Amino acid sequence: MSALRLHRELAAIWATGPGLQRLAAVNHSVIGLRFMATAFVFFAIGGVLGMLTRVQLATPDSDFMDPETYNQVFTVHGSMMLFLFAIPMIEGVAVYLTPKILGTRDFAFPRLTAYGYWCYLFGGTIITLSLVFGVAPNGGWFMYTPLSSNVYTPGVNADVWLLGVTFVEISALTLAVEIVVSILKMRAPGMALDRMPIFGWYMLVTALMMVVAFPPLILGSILLETERAFGLPFFDPKRGGDALLWQHLFWLFGHPDVYIIFLPMAGALSTIIPVFANRRLVGYRAIVVAIIALAFVSFGIWVHHMFTVGIPHLALAFFSAGSAIVAVPTSVQIFAWLATLAHGRPRWDVPMLYVFGFFFIFALGGLTGVMLAIVPFNWQAHDSYFVVAHFHYVVAGALAFPMLAAFYYWLPLLTGRTAVHRLSVPAFWLVFIGFNLTFFLMHLVGLLGMPRRIYTYPGDVGWNWLNLLSSVGGFIMTIGFGLVVIDLLAQFRYGRRVRRDPWRATTFEWAMPIPPAPYAFASLPQVGTAADDSAAGERALSLARGEGYLGFARNGWQETLGVHMTSGAPEQLIVLPRPTYLPLCTALATATAVLAMLFQFYALTLAAALLTAGLFVLAGQSAGLARDYGPLPVGHGVSVPPHTEVAGAPPWWALIFTLVADGTLFASLVFGTFYLWIAAPNWPAAATPAPDLMLALAAIVALVVAAAAARGSLRALATGGSARGWIALAMLALLAAIAACVALIGGIAPPPREHALGATAAALLFYVAVHAGIGLLFLVSNLLRLGAGLVSPLRSMDLRLTRLWLDYTAMTAVIALGLVLALPLLVAMLGPRP
Repeated sequence: MSALRLHRELAAIWATGPGLQRLAAVNHSVIGLRFMATAFVFFAIGGVLGMLTRVQLATPDSDFMDPETYNQVFTVHGSMMLFLFAIPMIEGVAVYLTPKILGTRDFAFPRLTAYGYWCYLFGGTIITLSLVFGVAPNGGWFMYTPLSSNVYTPGVNADVWLLGVTFVEISALTLAVEIVVSILKMRAPGMALDRMPIFGWYMLVTALMMVVAFPPLILGSILLETERAFGLPFFDPKRGGDALLWQHLFWLFGHPDVYIIFLPMAGALSTIIPVFANRRLVGYRAIVVAIIALAFVSFGIWVHHMFTVGIPHLALAFFSAGSAIVAVPTSVQIFAWLATLAHGRPRWDVPMLYVFGFFFIFALGGLTGVMLAIVPFNWQAHDSYFVVAHFHYVVAGALAFPMLAAFYYWLPLLTGRTAVHRLSVPAFWLVFIGFNLTFFLMHLVGLLGMPRRIYTYPGDVGWNWLNLLSSVGGFIMTIGFGLVVIDLLAQFRYGRRVRRDPWRATTFEWAMPIPPAPYAFASLPQVGTAADDSAAGERALSLARGEGYLGFARNGWQETLGVHMTSGAPEQLIVLPRPTYLPLCTALATATAVLAMLFQFYALTLAAALLTAGLFVLAGQSAGLARDYGPLPVGHGVSVPPHTEVAGAPPWWALIFTLVADGTLFASLVFGTFYLWIAAPNWPAAATPAPDLMLALAAIVALVVAAAAARGSLRALATGGSARGWIALAMLALLAAIAACVALIGGIAPPPREHALGATAAALLFYVAVHAGIGLLFLVSNLLRLGAGLVSPLRSMDLRLTRLWLDYTAMTAVIALGLVLALPLLVAMLGPRP
């Protein structure tokens, strides 16, 4: 009876209300399912668009679509599959499964997760509706310049891509920070990093890659949109820009993104294969080292996609070698999976069909990848359908087959039923045969010389039968995916009923009731050995009876535990926020800013951006606790303080990793400045830059004063004094720094619209001003929370976060303003070039 009462109390605390209250949901299970469902809808739309392109290319001289329609269809197909399906689907799987596998109740920032979902939904909707209205992106999913500049794409087509994808990337970046912090700080007590299920390692490395990889694309999109909207010539070679700068920024994101897509699915394989092999995963530590090495190497080979643009031969050799070396950590994982199967007693079920389908597909894609890493072959095959085939084998094959294996493996967690084999087995073979028929033949037609991105071709060049069979294969694959959908829907009604853990798995998600409750675990497990060694079924009843940590309800709080980052020892009690409409409202304000920018209503854009910032500040006023509690009991004789009273709380680490992402964006901006200085044509400008030294020094001094004042507010709070005077001083200093940056921008020579030299200087100064403005928001929030009694000497996290932000702003300002002051010397150093 006490266990039933515990479940009722927890259900009441963690539940999301009915009807419109579902829009206020912040629970990770609800948001994760929404991500996956929405991603699947975009996958279906993108699949239809892909089939339209295959209809167009099935026969020569086809007039099924005109060139403009075809360009829009194939561009949205690629953009949708990459930005609206692959990455969000991975995030949805991570959001739904990661807390359950790690033995915790939710993510660290549920409202941020919800905000990320709404940004994704609205951004994807903007891109999708643009196709309906005939203004969809039409420059390819890579949006290469100068084709995407307003000279060659004068409508809003390219703006839809730039703003919509950037909107979606906001979602991806927020979730990446969320996943990193939650994995590092919110695991089952005792789950040290070397005891963490391998799925957690894959998600951690993937999220860290997202934190570093997405900012270059966001920066590139911002720079290109400012060129299109305001005439700043970052990519215009006539005015000192360089179209290749876009390729560098895009592929700094694009090449790691291939592995960002692959690694989570590899994590699913590393979880599924040991279960069906009836053996512990071979080479756990070797796999961890391999995926970390893969992450590092993937960031150093972005020029793999730029072998034909005219880079120096030494660089070609370096990036070619790196592109081949990346196969080594990938092979470590492949051989570990094969060794697990070879040393186990494999049993066959539907997920294993897709596992072996993946082995076949990924091996072919890997082989063609090594071929394309060799420069002479790359020169021959570049921009042909061979590259299209390789890309689909590596990205689509490496995602689709493990994803379907994961769906069939984890769907009983939702439905309590297993697959209907009469449908699932033929569905697999249709997908497998159709996929290979579609994309293998593209290798051949590419080797015969068919270029990519063409909307039709003559009938006398020998490509007819290959394109026709490829299109037939696409329809076979589509029928297979349709049968998969029917099978998954049939499972809800006709699948064989199962109780807990139908696979005899070892990870914690199977130690919960099926389907999971919103609080996931009635009590949190204690990990004594490697988490993968513990039988989930043996723990289920004990956890359901409340015999683990937090096996009780307290104060109506949504409670979970925070642990030491490496050892997993209980460290803090994390109190999570309840359902709220604020994430939806904030995302709507953000969408308003994006749409206003798209339609060039710049005053409305600024107003919506300020409203978004205000809603973020408002959201902060309901976070935290209103008084000091000290250590609180959490079970097993352990007491820990609330997260508001510890130094290493999740908000602290979230800001650390946010600054890592921001630092990557800043480094990309500095890289762009130096790249244009070294490589762009038409330098130097006609006008000699002469930045005002006194204004630049004034901005730096003001930012240093603001950072010092933030430290003074912390000292005042700790000694019982008033922090408000120090906060007011910091605000005045930030306002002075912003004014100095604005004055510097106004005095830039050459003017930013006339030459990229002035545009890069303006971008650096604008970066400093924006970060000073965000510092003002931190300070306003500090004042409001001080007034509401949410800050005390023990609960000083707000002021510590502000200090960290202002320290970072001051350091980056010194670099940015120093670079602006150094531009005249740098320009004189290299002299003129055509």
